[in-house]
Amino acid sequence: MSEEASFAAPAGGPAASSIDIADDNQVQTWARKLAVSPDQIRDAVKHVGANASDVEEFLKGSRSTTNAEQTKKAI
Repeated sequence: MSEEASFAAPAGGPAASSIDIADDNQVQTWARKLAVSPDQIRDAVKHVGANASDVEEFLKGSRSTTNAEQTKKAI
């Protein structure tokens, strides 16, 4: 199974099931793992909670729309 498809925590890394945004190392690790910025991780956790699967789904949802759709949504 590829790292992208797995939420197995890297050795010495964060727990696979949750993201602690108070821990900068965890935020950085999850940001790299999900290919987003640390601020996006923090924002996602604030919206959906610390569950890594929920955060991933939230982030994928936010990337699955076009910029035009995001702009309309923001107005």
